[in-house]
Amino acid sequence: MARAAGRLCTLLAVVCLVGLLPWLTRTDPALTLLHARYADREPTPETLDAIRAETGLDGGPPHVLGGWLGGVLRGDLGESWVSGQPVGPDVVSALGVSLTLMGVSLAVALVLAFALSATTLRRGALHRPAAARAGVGAAVLAALPEFLLAAVLAAVLAVRLGWFPAIGWGGPDHLVLPAVALGLPAGALLGRLLDDALPGAFAEPWARVAQAGGIPAGRVARHALRRTLPGLLPQLGLVVVGLTGGAVAVETLFTIPGLGSTALSAALAQDLPVLQACVLVLLLLGALAGPAARAGSRLLLGPALADAALPGLVAPRPASRRLLAVAACALGALFVAVTVAGLLRDPLHADAAARLLGPSAAHPLGTDSLGRDLLARLGHGATRTVLTALAVSAATLLLGLLLGVARAGALTETANALPAVLAGLVVAGIAGPGAWGAALAVAAVAWAPLAAHTSSLYEQERAAPHVSAAVALGAGRWHLLRRHVLPGVLPPVVRHAVLRIPAIALALASLGFLGLGGQPPEPEWGAMLSENMAYAERAPWAVLAPAAALAVLGALAVLTSAAVRGRAR
Repeated sequence: MARAAGRLCTLLAVVCLVGLLPWLTRTDPALTLLHARYADREPTPETLDAIRAETGLDGGPPHVLGGWLGGVLRGDLGESWVSGQPVGPDVVSALGVSLTLMGVSLAVALVLAFALSATTLRRGALHRPAAARAGVGAAVLAALPEFLLAAVLAAVLAVRLGWFPAIGWGGPDHLVLPAVALGLPAGALLGRLLDDALPGAFAEPWARVAQAGGIPAGRVARHALRRTLPGLLPQLGLVVVGLTGGAVAVETLFTIPGLGSTALSAALAQDLPVLQACVLVLLLLGALAGPAARAGSRLLLGPALADAALPGLVAPRPASRRLLAVAACALGALFVAVTVAGLLRDPLHADAAARLLGPSAAHPLGTDSLGRDLLARLGHGATRTVLTALAVSAATLLLGLLLGVARAGALTETANALPAVLAGLVVAGIAGPGAWGAALAVAAVAWAPLAAHTSSLYEQERAAPHVSAAVALGAGRWHLLRRHVLPGVLPPVVRHAVLRIPAIALALASLGFLGLGGQPPEPEWGAMLSENMAYAERAPWAVLAPAAALAVLGALAVLTSAAVRGRAR
């Protein structure tokens, strides 16, 4: 009961923050309304005061919040400041579109996740040495920007081959390309996490007993999945919410009238009632997805959780960890060398006569649409995107561990409900677009997957027999945490955090792509993709350079994670 009350209080606090957006915004809502509805009228103080009185914005924060909450309780989400039409019908329609797209994208993600871990699952079920295999390829795929995949799929399969519609929303054929663009990165991440957990399940005593008893391979595989899925279900809940509200760029590229594109349009137009409604719907979705994932985890674990008979998952040590470390060092050295070479050049120098030039001795990576050197912009962008991603990752790891061990489920579920792009939209609505705002938006929600993972593993470790034995011997709470629980929680969560560095860089790039991150002419990877996407066919190097940098970052994260696993075991 106390936990449910805590969740409700946390949700209400965030809902109140959403309700105060008109008061928190950096712009005058009355001025936004005047420009949207009466473009020919002068913004005199009398006119602005009349608009505030008409819309109920003339009071203080309690008045604004009370009016909005009262309308929500009556089922009235307000009227759009731009169109003057009720918000509710449009948001409900957008939610239906996003849920349909999410369902198909989730199916693509699950198929890919199981395909990536199929080799490990089959080898383990056949009682052969099982080692995680969904590594570099999955990480590269997970690090590719969804909007870049969407653009490539649209250019090749829709425009060139004519197999699918390039834009719009209608029949099932409109679903294919956006669902694949959204499902592939999500499936790669889920597949990587599943493949990382399976070797630990096959190394447990029950697997050796199954081998000695001649249990069929299919049955062993099902038991291994049941053993590993509880730790991954919270991540699946995140994917569900992310695919529903975080598909902003893909929905925008394919002109899909979903919740993400609706929220983006509202944020850019400062149409705060629409933005409030979109965020509220996502919060409610997250509030449902979190408990559902947790209930599914407990159902899969069964009586072992309550009976403290659940051993921790300990994967065998990789045999080739030295080779992995060497590969990580080599790739890291290449990345640093390219970055340093770019830092020695001017990223802002534009030469109209050198627009969209191919790679050459003068410009090793070519030039962009304004004639600026891509190597210079890539190198300077790395110092912004990668260093910011590393700083945000360190902060989110610490927050995730602390809040996961503290079992702050309500706060985690609330943060889960806001994908980084949606958080960026809210921050942009309050403080305006910018690099600091983008970093703050990503940090505000990126800790939630790590906290969910920590909480799930913490619950399982507390149910391990060796913890019960330590309690019987008189071990204190701090000793239990430090010597018996955290050693089983920290390694997989740290590897998860390392694997999420490219995802954080990708979130920062996505905000830059949408115009909510670093502003021109700042060299930022997402902005580079956005600026040169229109020239992808004529000058593909302008898009491939930042995309390849993100892919290399993903591969480097996986190799580093594997090397850390080798040293930790």
